[in-house]
Amino acid sequence: MKKIINLIISKILFIFKGEISQLKDANSFLNNVSGVIHVGANSGQERDEYNLYSLNVIWIEPIPKVFNKLKKNIKKYSKQKAYKYLLTNIDNQDINFKIANNAGQSSSILELNQHKDIWPNVEYTSSIKLKSSTLKNVIKHEKIDIKKYQALIMDTQGSELLVLKGGSSLLKNFKYIKTEAADFESYKECCLIKDLSKFLNKFGFKEIKKIKFATRKGGGNYFDILYERK
Repeated sequence: MKKIINLIISKILFIFKGEISQLKDANSFLNNVSGVIHVGANSGQERDEYNLYSLNVIWIEPIPKVFNKLKKNIKKYSKQKAYKYLLTNIDNQDINFKIANNAGQSSSILELNQHKDIWPNVEYTSSIKLKSSTLKNVIKHEKIDIKKYQALIMDTQGSELLVLKGGSSLLKNFKYIKTEAADFESYKECCLIKDLSKFLNKFGFKEIKKIKFATRKGGGNYFDILYERK
């Protein structure tokens, strides 16, 4: 029995170490940049990691309560700044933004669809009216020096393609783009991986890493995807 238990523990540790190694590998591109723009910041869960890389960071988060928490969380990091905007491909559009019950992490401009097949306990509990902005205009309005930021990171729950379209003129400034995306309709009418790849290929970006982190029983997966401009 002891041997069996030790074998199980060894297998668990092996899997855990593999996941940690994979995570480190997924973010190794941060060694090659001096700054990142992170759209869909939530409460800034990656703030400590970005600080370890000594990065300049622009966080963009639309939900007021979450944004306030984000600002508190990054207060001690002088190279990290937060801005409260909802990014799409259109400026000054009224958006009914849906708030999810998992600390806002699954909140979106889109309705939930097959997302519930993986996370059945996640649901929308409220909504707020927000004005949309484009990444291009945020950079201009806030007088952000785009040259300091060679990586764009997105986690906007299905609206990533809209964010890219709203900042298409800026894409030439980025060396890397990392995004969370699915290959099934997690949110109604959300962009899929193939949509993102098709769009980014036009700007010289090619997929270089693709790490699966969630699987849907009925078919389909969620991935962290890294694109590099060649």
